[in-house]
Amino acid sequence: MSLYLIDTHILLWWLSDDKKLTKKIKAILSNPDNEIIVSAVTLWEIAIKKSLNKLKTPDFLKEVLHENSFKILPMTGDHALYVEHLPHIHSDPFDRLLIAQSIVEKVPLITKDPMIHKYKVSCIY
Repeated sequence: MSLYLIDTHILLWWLSDDKKLTKKIKAILSNPDNEIIVSAVTLWEIAIKKSLNKLKTPDFLKEVLHENSFKILPMTGDHALYVEHLPHIHSDPFDRLLIAQSIVEKVPLITKDPMIHKYKVSCIY
């Protein structure tokens, strides 16, 4: 079994079956032998944008994640503290936390964000 952490836009593309999602990533996300992890940070970002009417997602997102067998990764103190060790390449706090989680948990991050690919983090896209 392989573990993968997914960036917010990857989750949103998966939920909407967006054509921006490559065949490679669709195969990873749909493979039952893989464990797909959604960060609590991603859920927080979605909740903020949804409350500002900047985003539409299923009302029962947690249940939808469960139906897709996606696991939720809580944010820990170790994740938060690791952010101080990251170079200031990316200013988005959500992305910086996802990078920290990926590094601390030693899990590759699935993202198309070119800024994230500049970090010493295992990325897939």
